[in-house]
Amino acid sequence: MINDFLALIFPELCLACNSPLHKKENSICTLCRYNLPKTDFHLDPENPLSKRFWGKVNLQYCLSYLRFIKGGKVQKIIYKIKYEGRKEGAYQLGKWYGWELTKHSFRQQFDLILPVPLHKKKLRKRGFNQSDWFASGLSEVLGVEWSASILAKVDDRSSQTNKSRWKRWINAQELYVVVKPEAVRNKRILLVDDVVTTGSTLEACSLELFKAGAAEVSIATIACAM
Repeated sequence: MINDFLALIFPELCLACNSPLHKKENSICTLCRYNLPKTDFHLDPENPLSKRFWGKVNLQYCLSYLRFIKGGKVQKIIYKIKYEGRKEGAYQLGKWYGWELTKHSFRQQFDLILPVPLHKKKLRKRGFNQSDWFASGLSEVLGVEWSASILAKVDDRSSQTNKSRWKRWINAQELYVVVKPEAVRNKRILLVDDVVTTGSTLEACSLELFKAGAAEVSIATIACAM
């Protein structure tokens, strides 16, 4: 009763269109959810995202839920998740994408889900890692364990935003380390992040996971910049 009353005064707003959510809606209203620009990359092994990694790192699957278009609704969703504390949105997107993947036999393809980590300084400042929440949603639906304590970011270099492809690649080198190699050895890893642009961060993390003995590495993101 109290929660219903508070919802009337302070309604939760849709991450995409800012309209009040109805009682059974979560993070994104039904209309915006229906119109989300899905990539369907899980239906095409040689999708455009996978081609970004050809000749760089041997990834098993390259998956991304939504298309990130500048000025579009997905950009608004990601911004509100990261900078307005709407972390539950990343969790909900993880669940929705998990349901999409289970329809196409991905439930048995991974042993462990690992989010791309934030440096501890940024984590303290923001209070959460949006990739952790996305990983949690995927984990719940896929039935695959996830952990935020295996992969770490060890250098607090500047953000990748607005950097060229070459500078992103240079900036990503030697930033990440597998702190528990025994946890990934001979495992099929699903590495997750919020948005993939050039792929330099995911490439750097994947190479470290292979060095630590991972049997396979796949990637999945909330969105992919097209």
